[in-house]
Amino acid sequence: MAAPDYVPNDTAVADRHYVSPPRRPQPWLADRPAELTEGQPTGAGLGVPGPDQGYALRLARRFEGQLLLSPGEHADDAIAGCVGVALKRAAAFGRAPVTVDLEVAFRIFGFLSPAPDESLVAWRKELFAGVSHPHHYAEARHLVGLVPDAVLRMAPSEVEAACAADRSKLLTHQ
Repeated sequence: MAAPDYVPNDTAVADRHYVSPPRRPQPWLADRPAELTEGQPTGAGLGVPGPDQGYALRLARRFEGQLLLSPGEHADDAIAGCVGVALKRAAAFGRAPVTVDLEVAFRIFGFLSPAPDESLVAWRKELFAGVSHPHHYAEARHLVGLVPDAVLRMAPSEVEAACAADRSKLLTHQ
């Protein structure tokens, strides 16, 4: 549609195409205040970074109907507590979380068969209470710290056998 005569029409602007910004002669440096210049920081409460960690929450929802919960326990608390353990296991192998990571985490704390004894259920009921609430991050991190790295590197069949024999050997403080 043609524009009226009184409307300015600069055809030079319409003929332009993309032009790269001018070249910068100096190299880019990580000199901003929040830049990580020496790699990922480590320490208490910083967790274990890994790729695509949010996917663990989706995978965990697949276990909701299989969880062995006693009266007073909630699936959301079990999932929130065990997802951190599963993420630590996945990051130890340098990959994104998979179903096996969650299976191992749920099995260690007795949320999957073999059924745990009453002492473990009483202990974990107190330990997992309210962990799904965002204000209980420190408690969730404590749960992750209860599982040694050597246990996280075990095969799922080894974890299942250890749970059937003596589950308490899979945790550092019980």
